[in-house]
Amino acid sequence: MNNYNHKKIEKKWQDRWEKDGSHKTEKDTKKPKYYILDMFPYPSGTGLHVGHVESYTATDILSRYYRFLGYNVMHPQGWDSFGLPAENYAIKTGVHPLDTTQKAISVFKRQINSLGFSYDWDREVNSSDADYYKWTQWFFLLLYKNGLAYKSKGKVNWCPNCQTVLANEQAEGGKCDRCETEVDQKDLEQWYFKISDFIEDQVYEGKKIKGLLGGLDDIDWPESTKLAQKNWIGRSEGATVQFLIFNDQFSIKTNKKEYIEVFTTRPDTLFGCTYMVVSPEHEILKNLESRIENLEEIKKYQIIARKKTDLERTDLNKDKSGVEIKGLKAINPVNNNEIPIFVADYVLAGYGTGAIMAVPAHDERDFEFAKKYDLPIKEVVQDKCAKEQAEHDCFSGEGITVNSEWLNFLETKIAKEKTIEWLDEKNLGKKETTYRLRDWLISRQRYWGAPIPIIHCDYCGEIPVPEKDLPVVLPRDVDFKPTGESPLKYSKEFYEVKCPKCGKPARREVDTMDTFVCSSWYYLRYSDPKNKNEFASSDNLKEWLPVDIYMGGAEHSVLHLLYSRFFTKVFQKYGLIDFNEPFLKLRHQGIILAEDGNKMSKSKGNVVNPDVLVESDGADSLRMYEMFMGSIEDMKPWNTKGIAGVRRFLEKVVALQIRLEKDFEMSKKTISLLHKTIKKVEEDIKSFKFNTAISAMMILVNALEKEEKVSQEEYEKLLIILSSFAPHITEELWESVGHKNSIFKESWPKYDPELIKDETINLIVQVNGKLRDMLEVSADISEDEAKEKSMNSEKIKKWTENKEIKKVIFVKGKLINIVVI
Repeated sequence: MNNYNHKKIEKKWQDRWEKDGSHKTEKDTKKPKYYILDMFPYPSGTGLHVGHVESYTATDILSRYYRFLGYNVMHPQGWDSFGLPAENYAIKTGVHPLDTTQKAISVFKRQINSLGFSYDWDREVNSSDADYYKWTQWFFLLLYKNGLAYKSKGKVNWCPNCQTVLANEQAEGGKCDRCETEVDQKDLEQWYFKISDFIEDQVYEGKKIKGLLGGLDDIDWPESTKLAQKNWIGRSEGATVQFLIFNDQFSIKTNKKEYIEVFTTRPDTLFGCTYMVVSPEHEILKNLESRIENLEEIKKYQIIARKKTDLERTDLNKDKSGVEIKGLKAINPVNNNEIPIFVADYVLAGYGTGAIMAVPAHDERDFEFAKKYDLPIKEVVQDKCAKEQAEHDCFSGEGITVNSEWLNFLETKIAKEKTIEWLDEKNLGKKETTYRLRDWLISRQRYWGAPIPIIHCDYCGEIPVPEKDLPVVLPRDVDFKPTGESPLKYSKEFYEVKCPKCGKPARREVDTMDTFVCSSWYYLRYSDPKNKNEFASSDNLKEWLPVDIYMGGAEHSVLHLLYSRFFTKVFQKYGLIDFNEPFLKLRHQGIILAEDGNKMSKSKGNVVNPDVLVESDGADSLRMYEMFMGSIEDMKPWNTKGIAGVRRFLEKVVALQIRLEKDFEMSKKTISLLHKTIKKVEEDIKSFKFNTAISAMMILVNALEKEEKVSQEEYEKLLIILSSFAPHITEELWESVGHKNSIFKESWPKYDPELIKDETINLIVQVNGKLRDMLEVSADISEDEAKEKSMNSEKIKKWTENKEIKKVIFVKGKLINIVVI
């Protein structure tokens, strides 16, 4: 091979791999399995971007490496193709989402193949294909029949621009995660999945199902991702407490006890509770309406609060507002003090009990509110580490209880336990655990999604579509203009049906499912993608699942990843699978920024098109550059000039070929470096340190260039360890040195442990633990020799002369520490 024509070489090998079926998963093999998966992409009209290339190259390197090790690797790809972007484009242009999606998929697939990724396209899935979403609907029915899918009316996040409901996770910051429009609040009847049933461990039919919290201990995931899920679930331990409502006139007429229940994580601070707050939606405002003296003022406040989103209401930086409920008082259960009750929008009906006990001396939010409305502030916890506590300061930590009668001088932990015991004895409260996580709202008032398989009958009520009638297929006769209702309602071929139970006229459910439902189980379908009778056979599920390595963006930490774990636990509970966590090892790729350091976007004109780079520098150069930019998980700016350096490296590898000699013995130093490089690359691939693996190979090639000749045997080892990174050029070089079979049919080269040992080392010499010198010595130097050389060092003499040597600590191959007094 005389030159490096990347266009010709890459086209040749891509055609060869496709013809030979090189990337297909083997069948009926005794090899151990290894399942490597990317988060499947949304096929947008803009095509592949360099962020895709980064993560897909990483998993391709891993896939090729594990094949070298003798594993039967499954490395599939598919399309997360339902969602708002295609529908919004249809609204704008009139082009059907199916047409734009299919076109986008063909572009993505062409681009992916141009980069030499070793996907098994026989296992391709597409979430907008009826053969796929048939099983999404089947899973909905599974949840429905087991009480895990239900319809309920409640306050939801509504995007006025997208004209659809959003889950809490899709409306963080008070904005739609798709279009960034300010989110409104609406009362609507919607479908939910009971994800809250799977937070904690449970036992079902003698089988232990680890919950969303407990299961995190069993998986190799980034700690930041685990923490994000824990925080989103928001487990809080404390107590529920009953505050009796006091009213002279009412108490004379009846013995019935009215009370407000609160949940608190700090029952030890009850003696410091000086007022209560209920949400504007709290039931007492309706139930005790006749006893409220300033009812009109309260109702006006409720109207104002209804216009705010939950995120606006709970913003810690916003000015706290509220209205005292005149005519009602509460009784603090621990001291029988009468305390005022306020209604305030910073308390939400959907969190906890919709009411709080306010302890302003020990809660910042309550402290601000008390200052504003001139309410009592009573200190009941002192910081045991502080010398003194400023008067009227807010201390929210744990410490020593004061001003609390029978709790005085107890540490917070003990005071909590004692208070809960007292409340339980008096039937005024009990120990309780609450969660921030709410059930998953899956209804969407849009067209381009999986239809919910429910029929509404005036006589029979809510009827699930019989399994034999699945899939419920999306119709084509739709008007995409958003109206606040699903376009499916106006489809004649879809909406009106006969009730499967009584045969009378009925109506289909017109909401579609959140696209995250489709992506919560796709990793299972890859194991058996052509199965018409079930989502996957039990044999294939047992053979391939769970996923061994999963790669994708950290932005999915509390959406896709949490929902996928929920689905897996449901499937395990009902015997569909025999494992508890879907992804054993998870890694995130970092974001690639534009050359100007900003996020890439079409509007800014700073997007890097992979097609241009494949054309100019080649797929291998692009793949290697993206791996060489830095640690895979780091955010890093793009630099097009950097590809040129990687290209020159590959050209050096090509140029070495003309100096090959079969029986040439290279220097021992270079052979040692080769074996060290094999070891280094192997370790770095396993630990996702692709940049340092490439750096090690660059150092090796520079050393090979200095040799008079290059041993063909050793050169071939270099090609194998390089091939996962640059598959096209290494295939070409492998063939040109005389091999007829693909390089990927070979085994990973073994390094010789003897050859990776260093002949010399840099011995660290310390005096009293501080570095004072570094000596180049034999790698197998003895303690006596090390001591002699160290004591003869002029630098060491300076620190040891006229001093008594108490002892010498010697760590072979690393350091010697001389302790003097």
